[in-house]
Amino acid sequence: MDELIEVVADQHSPQAAQAKALAYRVRRLAHRLETEMKRELAPYGIELWELELLACLRRCEPEHRLSAGQLATQLQLTSGAVTNRVRRLESNGWVIRDFDPVDRRSVLITLTPAGAKRASEVFAAKTKAELALLSALSPTAQSRLNDDLRTVLLALEKPT
Repeated sequence: MDELIEVVADQHSPQAAQAKALAYRVRRLAHRLETEMKRELAPYGIELWELELLACLRRCEPEHRLSAGQLATQLQLTSGAVTNRVRRLESNGWVIRDFDPVDRRSVLITLTPAGAKRASEVFAAKTKAELALLSALSPTAQSRLNDDLRTVLLALEKPT
């Protein structure tokens, strides 16, 4: 599969070929990671996006609550996507929606004990899968790659 990079290298300057190769590999890796994570989570009856939303709420100590707008920002979703996802998690009993008592125009989403329990049950499997998927890299290489990708993402996502 990597022979495509060789073809690209023949058609572009070394710098452009390097950038194209990196972008191509990052996309392939992201696709592969997402596919494998979905496969690992399927036996637990939970989608990756569901677990990510539950994890986002779980990190918000001590109340495990965020506004719909905060969820949209943290998960990089539209307000409509947040509404649809919260609706599904609410039907599972994993979150509840309430109006903000201070600002009735704002909706607060709170992780329920059942949602926290469900997330905890699945986090270990997700972590095990992540470790296995990235085991081709040493811990040092993982740290270096993590730092480099963080740098790129911060540059791309900086406020305009």
